[in-house]
Amino acid sequence: MEHSTPSISIVLPCLNEATNLVSLLPKLKQAQPHAEILVVDDGSTDDSAKICQQHDIRVVSHPHPLGNGAAIKAGAREAKGDIIVFMDSDGQHQPDDIQLLLNKLEEGYDMVVGARHSNTHASTKRLIGNTIFNKLASFMTGQKIEDLTSGFRAVRAKHFKKFLYLLPNGFSYPTTSTMAFFRSALPVAYIPIHAGKRDGQSKIKLLNDGLRFFVIILKIGALFSPMRLFLPISVLFFLLGVINHIDNYLSSGTFSNGSLLLYTSSVFIFLMGILSEQISSLHYRNSENEHT
Repeated sequence: MEHSTPSISIVLPCLNEATNLVSLLPKLKQAQPHAEILVVDDGSTDDSAKICQQHDIRVVSHPHPLGNGAAIKAGAREAKGDIIVFMDSDGQHQPDDIQLLLNKLEEGYDMVVGARHSNTHASTKRLIGNTIFNKLASFMTGQKIEDLTSGFRAVRAKHFKKFLYLLPNGFSYPTTSTMAFFRSALPVAYIPIHAGKRDGQSKIKLLNDGLRFFVIILKIGALFSPMRLFLPISVLFFLLGVINHIDNYLSSGTFSNGSLLLYTSSVFIFLMGILSEQISSLHYRNSENEHT
């Protein structure tokens, strides 16, 4: 029995990237001549949409900026391919690397992420931040995550679209989708890429978006792996209670209210973790049933 070649859609979120699109779009068409190329214009005020029309590229336009994640969701809904490749439109990602993602996907993976070399990050602060996020996300999912925030990835559309309701409208969609795939036991692979220096100013605000990434990691962790979040906190409160108990016993021979509060908090947090784990299982089961 012959297997048909899966169709490919390439989705590029775009906000005022006309200058970059002039050189990027011809390279994309040359690298993937049979792929559907879809640019989601997130309220650009330059000639981004016009450049796409000149190159006969399909455009989905937002009347005003809704956010990178919103553009990703719009592109995923409109994409017709069995496989969707997401990449930035600012010139960082190389069109020739798309085939590397697709080749890895053919090995049985459902998501393949282009993991950037450490020397390709924009700054030392961003490198440190991404390293911390990678470690935290790896702990929350129980899987090694090499590049949590890379926007260059190939996914199987049928799986990715299950999680559209989870994706935020900002720059955190890679974080959410990666952790959701891991929690759903969908195989994820990483391949090393060299991300070039973007042309123009980055749309990411390091402090604001960094805090947002951190909060989203905790939210997704609480949704998909609650005990990985609640258990360490419960243990911490219990140990603080033990320390406080010993200190009070040695100094005054009494059992303090502070120790009681810490012990009680530890038990309540642990019970919250168990309850959240059950809710998470029900949520996950219902989500799977809705998309089967």
